[in-house]
Amino acid sequence: MIIRLLPRPSILCFVAGNRSFLRVRVNLLPREGHLKKNLNVRSMSGSGSSWSPSPALTEKHVDNILAGEDDEHGGVIVEMSTEPIDPVMFTCLLKSSMMHWKQQGKRGIWIKLPIELVNLIEPVVKEGFYYHHAEPKHLMLVHWIPETPNTLPANASHRVGIGAFVMNQNGQVLVVQEKTGMFQGTGIWKFPTGVVDEGEDICAAAVREVKEETGIDSKFLQVLAFRQSHKSFFEKSDLFFMCMLQPLSFNIQMQEREIEAAKWMSFEEYAEQDFVQKHDLLKYMVKICIAKRDGKYSGFSPVSTVTSFSNKKSNLYFNTNDLESSY
Repeated sequence: MIIRLLPRPSILCFVAGNRSFLRVRVNLLPREGHLKKNLNVRSMSGSGSSWSPSPALTEKHVDNILAGEDDEHGGVIVEMSTEPIDPVMFTCLLKSSMMHWKQQGKRGIWIKLPIELVNLIEPVVKEGFYYHHAEPKHLMLVHWIPETPNTLPANASHRVGIGAFVMNQNGQVLVVQEKTGMFQGTGIWKFPTGVVDEGEDICAAAVREVKEETGIDSKFLQVLAFRQSHKSFFEKSDLFFMCMLQPLSFNIQMQEREIEAAKWMSFEEYAEQDFVQKHDLLKYMVKICIAKRDGKYSGFSPVSTVTSFSNKKSNLYFNTNDLESSY
């Protein structure tokens, strides 16, 4: 093989015989009246012996496949660093990597691109990858190699929200009027609600939302009920958990950015609102809250558990009262 030194950095990718893509990078830099030659070459052979350059010509050994980790399902996860890379060079690496992974019988290939490498999205998509999900700082793309039905899991399908039923010793419930959203300017009093953050437990989210919207400290008691709906937020499904909390403070300090008003209201006054009476969902919630208030209903309490799969703590929500009374 003859390599011609060009007067600027160059990249050459090709297939030679039964070899996979070969990457050649040449940098010519003037130094003390001479040309300093940096030549990085590595080839991968599908069978037989592989050719490698003379150590005298190689200043730094560079692999010609993307570094990745095998997952538990016969696939590969490639997590790109934020270091800039030439798109042409990256395309060569990706083509070589795909051939290598296909020969290995790999299945799903995941590439996590940080936002700094947005210029690489096009070459990845042109190699058959598609968007799986996006986060504020990265985009995850995936490709299914086998000529069999794609069994890769879909993106997260649900958003999780909470509603907080907080009742004080006088039988009053904590309610708010929202400054934004669908309830803006309607005069409707509602329970504090919010969305569970990533990595946040349902019980912790309920306590946090009550504190953020009203300034009330509270203790989580139970999940009273939950509702599932579909096509509600960017075509995603929604899980909404109705939670009961015990107030630990009573002086309201509402969040002025999102909340128009907040107060303690008699439960009967809340339940008699036209908006509540017109919606089956809210009427059922009122019945559940009344039954719970009167000691005729048991919700689900969180119990911390650890699984042998990951040794991570998680909460199992169940009717602890009935379970304990059954033994």
